[in-house]
Amino acid sequence: MARSRRWQVRLDDDAAETGELPEVTDTTPTHGAARRLAAFAASEEAAHPATTTPEQRESQAKLQVLIESRAIWSAIIGGVLGLGFGLVVFPGERPALAGDGSIQFFGAIVGGVTAGLAFLLGYSLNARMANIWLGERPRIRQLLDTVSLLVVHSSIAVMGALGLFRVFQEAFVGLTVDYIAGAVLLCIVGAVAAYFSFNSGARINAFSLSTLLGVFMASGVLVSMLFAENPFWWHVMFSELGTGQAGLTSFWTFNTTLVVSGAIITTLTAFITRDLETWAEHARRRHVRRLQHEREARRAVRGKVPLTLPLRQAVSRHIRSPRIRMVRIGMIGMGASLAGVGLVPVNLHNEVHATFTALFGLFFLMLLIGMPYWLPGFPRTFYLLSIIAAGVLLFAGSLWWPIGYYNLTSLELIGAAILFSWLIVFIRNIAAVVAELQGEADAARHLPDEERSAGGG
Repeated sequence: MARSRRWQVRLDDDAAETGELPEVTDTTPTHGAARRLAAFAASEEAAHPATTTPEQRESQAKLQVLIESRAIWSAIIGGVLGLGFGLVVFPGERPALAGDGSIQFFGAIVGGVTAGLAFLLGYSLNARMANIWLGERPRIRQLLDTVSLLVVHSSIAVMGALGLFRVFQEAFVGLTVDYIAGAVLLCIVGAVAAYFSFNSGARINAFSLSTLLGVFMASGVLVSMLFAENPFWWHVMFSELGTGQAGLTSFWTFNTTLVVSGAIITTLTAFITRDLETWAEHARRRHVRRLQHEREARRAVRGKVPLTLPLRQAVSRHIRSPRIRMVRIGMIGMGASLAGVGLVPVNLHNEVHATFTALFGLFFLMLLIGMPYWLPGFPRTFYLLSIIAAGVLLFAGSLWWPIGYYNLTSLELIGAAILFSWLIVFIRNIAAVVAELQGEADAARHLPDEERSAGGG
């Protein structure tokens, strides 16, 4: 993902006054290898804030190796926990792959617990060593993000175990295993869940978070559909899954999925807007340099600056200035609206539920249609994609009402597909434009001083 200032270093009082950086090397003794590498990378970035030095790349690569080593340890510990749990619950039994008291049931427990614990360890490492800004936000926001991400990782592990063992049971009808094999299978579940959850927490970024959001929402809705007591829920809309008539399991799964997904969207917003602010800062600076060059060129040719030039440049600065706050408002609005849809089921208060649903759509359309104005300087093809997505969404809405070609369930499926497709492309474009600016900074760093001064850099 886009490189932002992920490393920090605390200078002592003397260094803060003189502006000098403390001397830190990748062998400086600190409390642990991770802290040593983080401190070294922090000092390097403070010395070269606009570029990535070879020393930074080396220290960050070492930190990634350390993360992988700890992920393996998490897998080993998760596997041991699963094996021990299996040896406790399965003696004297021949558990089936799925069903009551089966490997599926206990595997879901093992997977959820080990995934949750491993995620907390990995996310803690991330917040302390890589994305330090995560730990600098208000405590309530940190708690909300941590709990939401914990629920997501544990839920994905639980739903993965439930689905996987059910599929295998359907493939091997009537198969049972002895207690040793059952314990080994729980060992595998614990190891796999812990390994991937630790890696996810330690390396979490906007792209991986959007992928997690899509997987979590799809899994949650799928489980709600499978456990729905009313097989004809789809004749109405997806929100029917969140009513008591769909069954208790479907009710809690569907509404919890929406509430947690809304919270995850707000967390994703923090990652996205942080990278956008890095890009916007450089984009504004680059545009100001262009305006200054134009003003100096006019003065050199005509001997004076045209009277209309200041006004025209002021308009240009306004139009070309990125509006990250509007993107933040739009995405947080989407997250809050989605959480509201889950908190107020349609059978509890139809008008409020419908209002939250409409607000979600309006915030999304605001982002799509306003992209050329919110983020000037982005690739034009992304503007085109956003406008096309808005047009398709509006056309799909008209097919539901007033045309009546299909029901609301179909419209919701189309809307979800458009949302996640656009979101993934949006995040990839953010990464691309920030990488482009970083490349420009790296190139400017190697220019001779005379050329850099002539370029206004």
